[in-house]
Amino acid sequence: MKLALITDAWRPQINGVVTTLSIVAERLQGYGHTVETFTPEQFRNWPCPTYPEIRLALGCERKVQRRLDTLRPDAIHIATEGPLGLAARRYCRQRELPFTTSFHTLYAEYVNVRTGAPLSWGYRFLSWFHNAGERAMTATPGLVEQLKTRGFNNPVLWSRGVDTELFRPGARDLLPGPGPKLMYVGRVAVEKNIEAFLALDVPGVKYIVGDGPQRAELEQRYPKAVFLGYQRGAELARHIAAADVFVFPSHTDTFGLVMLEALACGVPVAAFPVQGPKDVILSEKVGCLDADLGKAITTALTLKRDDCRQYALGYTWEQCARLFESHLAPITRPLGEPIRAT
Repeated sequence: MKLALITDAWRPQINGVVTTLSIVAERLQGYGHTVETFTPEQFRNWPCPTYPEIRLALGCERKVQRRLDTLRPDAIHIATEGPLGLAARRYCRQRELPFTTSFHTLYAEYVNVRTGAPLSWGYRFLSWFHNAGERAMTATPGLVEQLKTRGFNNPVLWSRGVDTELFRPGARDLLPGPGPKLMYVGRVAVEKNIEAFLALDVPGVKYIVGDGPQRAELEQRYPKAVFLGYQRGAELARHIAAADVFVFPSHTDTFGLVMLEALACGVPVAAFPVQGPKDVILSEKVGCLDADLGKAITTALTLKRDDCRQYALGYTWEQCARLFESHLAPITRPLGEPIRAT
């Protein structure tokens, strides 16, 4: 099978979307499939305002069409709702070709947090985008049901995995300062609600691993917190394994792959009882979800690291990749000229 994988989220971004798509593409190639990625660096692109690490391939439509015509894929998957995703969607609609999409990010909530725009506006666009496909893959049963209430006709479950060889228990003495050592990993941006963590009056040292548009502001406002910037691969795993609790303050994540990575390192999770954490932390033995984040941290400190590790071993990339493969929509007729205008 030749798969065209279209995504506006790609390296050098560091997030769960890029990690998931990268690993699944590698697994599919290992199964004997050909995966051709359509990513921003392959086109003329510009930095996204306030997020320069995100590149926007504006004006990409003609090149996307030419490449798809040349590739003649057996299946098309559109992973994101950005310029590349819109161009590929239009291509498929014009030729009446089946395709699949995936829903990774609560964009409507992000826009609401940043601008105050009503959620209904964002979900009107998102449901329009995804309902044109055969299936919209998303990470958790809870999100499948939520999207149905938001006007999605076709959401299906596509679970996640974690690399338990890379993310594993390790040395506990990497991080400076007294314990307990409380860690957040991810983008440093307003929609991640990091300030809810930093403002807590709890014992210990707060470590922030990651970068983003809010970092300078938060470093200035919370000088006692330790900002470590981006960490990658084995270094990221070493940093997480040295923490006592992994704190996930976001209200707007669809899954939160990094929570699984923390659990694989034997680190319990403290989070709010919201979408994302509620679908990842399914056992009180591995994390605490509480509207009082300080209380969640205190409880998480009492949990056993071995239980966290064993829980994470139940999530595999093999299962994730095979489920993705099963959801794809095969193209059963030759690609040709557009047969309709929209």
